[in-house]
Amino acid sequence: MNIHATLNEVLVRLFRNINAIEESVIKQNEYQNITTNDMHVIEAIGMKEPKNMTAVARSLMVTTGTLTIAVNGLVKKGFVERSRSEEDRRVVLVSLTDKGRKAYVSHQRFHEDMVETITDELSEEEQIILEKALSRLNRFFREKQQSARQKDN
Repeated sequence: MNIHATLNEVLVRLFRNINAIEESVIKQNEYQNITTNDMHVIEAIGMKEPKNMTAVARSLMVTTGTLTIAVNGLVKKGFVERSRSEEDRRVVLVSLTDKGRKAYVSHQRFHEDMVETITDELSEEEQIILEKALSRLNRFFREKQQSARQKDN
């Protein structure tokens, strides 16, 4: 098998496995009533100050309408709360509740374990090469998504 076919197979399997494993890890914890997408919304909201819906939607690369649906569910489940901006009452801010913060920390541990496992046996030079390769891959996906958005508009 040539390198292109091997890389393609590895990448396809990797994406499937990350999604499946991430979902199963979430379900194993006390957060069985949330999905991987919910967890990504929690992650995008983050632990710092409240964020406006537009900023969170942009970071997730979804519409504010799509985010609103996800946030509605997370509010009902007790992970997220909404408030109005003091400066501009039209602006809706979202932040994590204590339950949401615990879910965030738990999910961050999963990511830290994943990165540690990947880098544990790599030399510093190999880690740099891996970072460059994954950054290029990430750039490719961002460009494809931007191109798709431009076609949709």
